[in-house]
Amino acid sequence: MIDSAENHAVSYDLITPSSVVLRANHATCLDPTGEVEQVPLEDIRRLMKGRSGFLCCYAPRYYKLNFNAQLLDILELYAFVHPAQFCVPTPSGIARALGLSAPGDEEEEAMALLEAMDVLLSDIRQDPYKSSEDILLIAKMMGRNGKGWSWTPYIYQALGQIYNPSEPIEHKRGLQLWRDLPEWNEEAPQPPESHHGISGEEATAQLDKLLQQKTKDIEARPVQKEYAQHIAQVFDPVAEEDQTHMVLAEAGTGVGKTLGYLAPASAWAEKNQGTVWLSTYTKNLQRQIDQELERLYPDPQVRKVNAAIRKGRENYLCLLNLEESVSASSTAYDLRESVAAGLMLRWMLATPDGDLTGASFPGWLASILGFQNSGSLADRRGECIYAACDHYHRCFVEKSIRKAEHARIVVANHALVMMQTALAQAGEKLPSRYVFDEGHHIYDAADSAFSVHLTAIECKELRRWILGPEGGKTNRMRGLHKRIEDMIDGDKDAQTALQTLQHFARAFPAMGWTKRLVNNEPSGVFEQFFKSVMTQVYARVPDKNSPYSLETDVMPITDNVKHHAGECLEVLRSIQRPMIRLSQILRKRLEDDTEGMLGTDERRRLDSMSASLERRAYTVLASWVALLQVMIDGDTASDFAQWMEVTKIDGRAIDIGVHRHWLDPMVPFAASLKPHAQGVVVTSATLRDPTEDDSDGWEHAKERSAASYLSDSPLTFQANSPFAYPENSKVILVNDIPKQDMAQMANAYSSLFQASGGSALGLFTAIQRLNEVYKRISKPLSEHDISLYAQHMDDIDVGTLVDIFRDEETSCLLGTDAIRDGVDIPGSSLRLIVFDRVPWPRPTILHRARRSLYGRKAYDDMITAQKLRQAFGRLIRTNQDKGVFVMLDPMLPSRLHAAFPENVEIIKCGLNEATQHVREFLS
Repeated sequence: MIDSAENHAVSYDLITPSSVVLRANHATCLDPTGEVEQVPLEDIRRLMKGRSGFLCCYAPRYYKLNFNAQLLDILELYAFVHPAQFCVPTPSGIARALGLSAPGDEEEEAMALLEAMDVLLSDIRQDPYKSSEDILLIAKMMGRNGKGWSWTPYIYQALGQIYNPSEPIEHKRGLQLWRDLPEWNEEAPQPPESHHGISGEEATAQLDKLLQQKTKDIEARPVQKEYAQHIAQVFDPVAEEDQTHMVLAEAGTGVGKTLGYLAPASAWAEKNQGTVWLSTYTKNLQRQIDQELERLYPDPQVRKVNAAIRKGRENYLCLLNLEESVSASSTAYDLRESVAAGLMLRWMLATPDGDLTGASFPGWLASILGFQNSGSLADRRGECIYAACDHYHRCFVEKSIRKAEHARIVVANHALVMMQTALAQAGEKLPSRYVFDEGHHIYDAADSAFSVHLTAIECKELRRWILGPEGGKTNRMRGLHKRIEDMIDGDKDAQTALQTLQHFARAFPAMGWTKRLVNNEPSGVFEQFFKSVMTQVYARVPDKNSPYSLETDVMPITDNVKHHAGECLEVLRSIQRPMIRLSQILRKRLEDDTEGMLGTDERRRLDSMSASLERRAYTVLASWVALLQVMIDGDTASDFAQWMEVTKIDGRAIDIGVHRHWLDPMVPFAASLKPHAQGVVVTSATLRDPTEDDSDGWEHAKERSAASYLSDSPLTFQANSPFAYPENSKVILVNDIPKQDMAQMANAYSSLFQASGGSALGLFTAIQRLNEVYKRISKPLSEHDISLYAQHMDDIDVGTLVDIFRDEETSCLLGTDAIRDGVDIPGSSLRLIVFDRVPWPRPTILHRARRSLYGRKAYDDMITAQKLRQAFGRLIRTNQDKGVFVMLDPMLPSRLHAAFPENVEIIKCGLNEATQHVREFLS
């Protein structure tokens, strides 16, 4: 019996396991008898002697240490009992989430795990989602006749039952819990919005209302009010056709820009019964805005109606995929598939939106279950069968689309907004007002959205979309025939088009294409084309063994590439024609239904499938046809950059193809947005270029935000951060570390991290450099009891790594771009940032082309300064924060010092002196 948590005691006949927690250099084990044993990590297997099982937190960390004993992961139990509820995946995080006292050392952490087990097994008896019978059914499936989930007997005992592993599991009949999900209903279309503007006074009044909603008697700061008043100008009614009001607003950290634009946006939406879309770049900011919406709509039911989060369908759980996963889990060779299916069922019942990348799905759960058993359950392949699916009226994607159609505030991301506007059909109603936060990323988002990639992987994916699973394999993939066979039943024209499409799709690369290309045995015209591309790349690059992707110009093109490009061009046209014909046939069925014989769901399905075929025919295939035609003709289009590439990840070649990017991706972005947008805000903490020669630094910002194309007179506004940077931060430039000497580089990181006592973030310009430093410093830091985590090294998502780093105040974290941008770590968890070298842009063919367009050296400086500003911006997040920014590259030019806040002290010194500065300033 365990009586650690008051009012939560549960009696077991099962043996209470020992609990074990990890530190950087040792493990601490607590027996149920209260005996504590501590061993170095290299001797961790010694703990297994005489013990049958262990209670732990995040089992994958233990597996990496060859800890092969039976593990009861408290996180799996937490995900089962409290699905869709966040907790930091540490003993302290679990304790806080359950309302237990926070442990102070590893012995208390081990005890906290036992207490948490007690609480969770008590909580399952008051489960709000399902009856005890359904809970036991899921637990039985996960137990797989006693060979699967270790927690199953505990769940049974907690519910007063005895687990019998020999009882049969009724997957089909008993586990169809998705049938209990609420269904969506059709609603009348929204009436048109009004066109009344918002005054500055109305914007600030709404801001005051939002601020006082959670924190009484707090008023907006003057700079925040001024910011809100400037944002309000984009909501003025337009006076001329094709007019777009636009504001570029830079708001330093601490200004409060989220509420600053949410106030006028919500005031306008309420006043005009309209919709404003708030677009972000990172998941972190999207979640932050979602939290702020609680101020705007304190009543959860009102918020549910008036606020929505929209993402691409690849982010949402597909119920059909889940059903197939649950059915397959009973016979899966890997017993963990049953565990994953059960935890995903529990999450499905609790999630408010089915968003696998949202706040309700813990990132650590995907790491525990594996992507194949979690993230891949979304519709990532474009295989949705829409109204033909039994789950259509419960579908999370369909719910999110309908919710956004009627919401006042929609939170989306840059990629979705760009694709939505780019694919909009004539007459389609789209939002008229947009706010792009993290506006410094608009350029990169547009560059990705409007680029063309004719690669082996892309072609293989299109083959799979058309043909489905091949070679006798059975899996969740569904080919085009499966998705539309009932819609074209009896239509010979459509069936002929489909057969023609399937025939020519077999020319695309098939499974095993990489091996065939390496062995010089390409099969089919496309594999021959990619082999010839690979030959041209390898013939012209100076270093074939580079860990980075290999690039070469398309022109001058070899005769071999040109010949195979012509063959591929004919095949693409042969695929495009029947694809268009199929789309036309489906569209005609809709047009001919003048008497309304088709049901609403059937019409939606026909429309969706027709649009899907059109999109691939007129966007994907058409762009590939145009690219190949340019290669054959030998044209060098002045608006584009083109190159051939062997794509590498972690030094391993994974793809081959030809790429085409707009030199200025703001051209297609503005062209797609302008017909719909009457007001656009682009805001960020780092919009301006501090290295510009002109006085205000807005020229590059206007170019990279589409302001020059969207408006004849875009407004600009700058609100400086209220933080006292000169008093609370320093910049140190270390001038005696050769940046190519990884031994000295690693020693510098280790010395600086120890000087700060942890709470340090190490940033790198290349994954290989990060890996080298991680391998060299993890042990020295562990000897000082400083835990080290690293992006790409730890098998866990970036968001969870940041959560752990934030929670463990003496830990350190190494990362690249994903951690440099958009991560919020206030307080004492982050007091030191160390950057390995000046983040100059990588010298690619695309960068070469844009460098010529935007001013060569000035362009390099602008990109580099923006990266430095973003990195420094992670350091000071509140008035109480204090920190040091260290650059280990002595070659940082003085002109880039403008990237740091004005009057912050910049010290140039050697490593020993830098270490002393860090120790003294942070002590």
